[in-house]
Amino acid sequence: MKSKRQVVLRVLLYLVLVASSGFTYAQNRTITGTVTDANDGVMLPGVSVVLRGTTLGTASDLDGKFQLVIPESQMSGAVLVASYIGYETAEVSVTGDVVNIQLTVKDESLDEVVIIGYGKVKKEDATGSVLAVGSDDFNQGAITSAQELLVGKTAGVVITSNGGAPGAGSTIRIRGGSSLNASNDPLIIIDGVPIDNNNVSGSSNFLAFVNPNDIETFTILKDASATAIYGNRA
Repeated sequence: MKSKRQVVLRVLLYLVLVASSGFTYAQNRTITGTVTDANDGVMLPGVSVVLRGTTLGTASDLDGKFQLVIPESQMSGAVLVASYIGYETAEVSVTGDVVNIQLTVKDESLDEVVIIGYGKVKKEDATGSVLAVGSDDFNQGAITSAQELLVGKTAGVVITSNGGAPGAGSTIRIRGGSSLNASNDPLIIIDGVPIDNNNVSGSSNFLAFVNPNDIETFTILKDASATAIYGNRA
């Protein structure tokens, strides 16, 4: 039979273990909260929430909710840093066990770009001479062929009618002729599709098949850099 002393020692040991576990549990604080869009209040999933100055962090779930365990020793002056793609980084002081965070959409202005055949570049980085003529600058009046919209509108582009008949074809030269034997006609591309310059049988102008009212803009590449985009036909 166990002595009274052994029983007392076991009871004291048990009490010490319980007190130690309670003390250890008391060293941590569980912080919960939600992350929302500051404009419309939509819950934001996958937001990174980190205790500033540490590697302690978590991410919000599909409902925008997060839970972070912080040691009691780091609660003094604790600040949560929330970051999300497309939003400004937010820092919120921890003043209680519930911390709600609102993120503001990041407002960034994009540099002006020029769309080219194989991608897009900043306007100042475009090495070629690129000119765009929009519908506001088109020639007005009785326009029967697409090229008539562009006559006299761009420097270095000369359009000469092959005849006075309505819908007659035109000779188009960009910065003059550059070849003695090959064709000097420009390569015409409509909505990304290169067009054969040969006239269709029964028509003197293949551009007459394009309704001038359907044209939104002309983009003219006026130097040899167009070759890098469209090959030797350019």
